[in-house]
Amino acid sequence: MIDVEELARFIAVPAPTGSEDARIAWLEQRLSGLPGRLARDEVGNLLWRFEEATGSPELLLMAHVDTVFHGVEEIDVAREGDELIGPGVGDNATGVMAVVWTLAALESIPPGLAVAFTVGEEGLGNLRGALHACRELRPAMAVAVEGHGLDEIVTEHVGSTRARLAVTGPGGHSWSDRGSPSAIHALLPIGLALAASGANVGKVSGGEAVNAIAAHAELFVERRSIEQDELDEFQAEVGRFEVDPPLALECEIVGRRPAGRIDRSHPLVEAVLAARRSLGLSDGLDSGSTDANAAAAFGIPAVSIGCTRGSGMHTPGERIELSPLELGCRQLRAVIGALLG
Repeated sequence: MIDVEELARFIAVPAPTGSEDARIAWLEQRLSGLPGRLARDEVGNLLWRFEEATGSPELLLMAHVDTVFHGVEEIDVAREGDELIGPGVGDNATGVMAVVWTLAALESIPPGLAVAFTVGEEGLGNLRGALHACRELRPAMAVAVEGHGLDEIVTEHVGSTRARLAVTGPGGHSWSDRGSPSAIHALLPIGLALAASGANVGKVSGGEAVNAIAAHAELFVERRSIEQDELDEFQAEVGRFEVDPPLALECEIVGRRPAGRIDRSHPLVEAVLAARRSLGLSDGLDSGSTDANAAAAFGIPAVSIGCTRGSGMHTPGERIELSPLELGCRQLRAVIGALLG
């Protein structure tokens, strides 16, 4: 069932967020011989459903095809013993291929199953594909499939709000225009206040030279939480900052990921844990940000599961262990069976 060479070929197809077409086309060709109905939706997701399926599915599996690696035209994949190494190998090429292999291995296709190979999960993709799939399909429940994270299931969906704040002003020469307000000087206390509130100021830029009064400065900030109310309050907070004229402040929300959680006692969680126990996997619960967040935004019960173990996520040296991958795929089949019978 596990085809390491095929996985390596899939990893080698670049798919930065916003440019996933090549991987979607690869998947269309790979899945064309399977029973069922394949179609791209309006945002670029590849959807698979039972041929005669109508209405909302009972279970939606989601696996995102995009990676964080922009500007990479050639992806080198290496094998060292039991590990496969390459950018995006675990996040999320392995998750996607685990779903592909599972579909191919099913003896019969449950009519209530739908699969979305989603775009725009990473970064400022803001879960675009998963949100669209959940909005249009309205499944009764959803499971996001990731490459990493075999030892836990994600039941707490970490949301985020991301903003850009920019200050502009007249600028000038540091001596002859001394006293003129600096965009950097005005932005620094805003950044410190945001950091003190628990947010992460991840990028700051601005200014022209050491002997110039800055005419422009901007920062990007992110707040994460499993409580949607905290994210809503943070969005309001970034909109309350002010600067004195002639400076001007612009605030732009550049990303939102909904937050949520599902209780351990929920039937979906209990069924997934029972399926895992039957294979000797742990009952560990974890938090994370995955396509399952999108389901939570619509009140759809959702968890995320992983298919193997690994390290170095979001780095060129990302790696996965190959030996647990068969168990990860068996887990996926067991979860489908537990949820759909």
